[in-house]
Amino acid sequence: MKTFRCDNCGHPLFFENVQCLQCGSALAFLPDRLALCAVEPVPGDASGLWQRKTRNRRKADQRRYRLCGNHTLHQACNFALRSGDPNALCASCRQTRLLPDLSVPENHDRWYRIEIAKRRLFYTLAKLRLVSVDTTDGRTDGPMFEFLAELPGQQVLTGHCQGLITLNIAEADDDERVRRRLALHEPYRTLLGHLRHESGHFYWDRLILGSGRIDAFREMFGDEQANYGQALQNHYAAGGAPAGWQSRHVSAYATAHPWEDWAETWAHYLHMVDLMETASSYSTRVVVPGSEDEDPEEVSNPFDAGDNDFDQLVEQWVPLTLLLNSLNRSLGQDDAYPFALTAGALEKLRFVHDVIHAPQAAGAGEGADAASCQSGEAQAADQPVVSPP
Repeated sequence: MKTFRCDNCGHPLFFENVQCLQCGSALAFLPDRLALCAVEPVPGDASGLWQRKTRNRRKADQRRYRLCGNHTLHQACNFALRSGDPNALCASCRQTRLLPDLSVPENHDRWYRIEIAKRRLFYTLAKLRLVSVDTTDGRTDGPMFEFLAELPGQQVLTGHCQGLITLNIAEADDDERVRRRLALHEPYRTLLGHLRHESGHFYWDRLILGSGRIDAFREMFGDEQANYGQALQNHYAAGGAPAGWQSRHVSAYATAHPWEDWAETWAHYLHMVDLMETASSYSTRVVVPGSEDEDPEEVSNPFDAGDNDFDQLVEQWVPLTLLLNSLNRSLGQDDAYPFALTAGALEKLRFVHDVIHAPQAAGAGEGADAASCQSGEAQAADQPVVSPP
């Protein structure tokens, strides 16, 4: 995620900010611009419309916005939407179909943390042109979400089914998430990681199933027609991944089934482009291993690369993650990036890269998901349903 600067004073901003700490300007993320901007109420308007704040009135932006309903009601969102959009919720919040019971105090904080992660996912997918930011007709694009709390005798499993991503809100509690990570012997477990992984299942339906790529997918990842439930049972019964899994997979869990291999690889690719955009926004310079002059090279923004050069991305990724881990260790923390990519794993990451950047993938975010049985109902809903206590 890149850093932004206040339109009014130039002060650095972060994605979640709602107010500039330097000049006090109100801030809103404008999905149609994919930018965090200083905003102000439209003069003389009593309907709650906002506009971009600018010091040059002659170049004032004429577009008008409304703040997301979840900002107004719950102070839980900093996205805005175009004034002509019939929805009360922004392009990200309207993807959430079911909320936990917000009358439980802890649930509001959990939901807030999950939505932060989901907005970061939305940003990356939008930068990759996998989800539409043009939602003035009120439609919902991308996966739908349900955030659920477990009830007595009712277990909630995080997963994806036909366009719907379900997340157990207990994952928003740091202690519970760490407990599960240790119990499952995972090196990495975060809310954003969960959402990126599950979005991989959603985009498998869009970009692989019925796209003419299924044979290439099976050659790279294996036959997804293998019984999924049985494959997971076998994975856990065997105590995890087989020996030598690192030669072909980005994680141990990726060995469980071809679908999980794809989703883990997909999530890893989103990790890569997001971190590299962050590094690029700070003008980070790294020494590329193997270069002749060993001069530091500035990290490229993967979203701006015209040729979408995967080789360049990988060349810069290795020293960047070494720097990241070294900085973490300097603070007495574990490695932020506890992975080592082999040639086999990189081959799969290249496959994901090529699928995303194929010409036909550019419009993948447009229209309803053909494999989703929930899309019609979800698009008709103006507000998410709150799950019962």
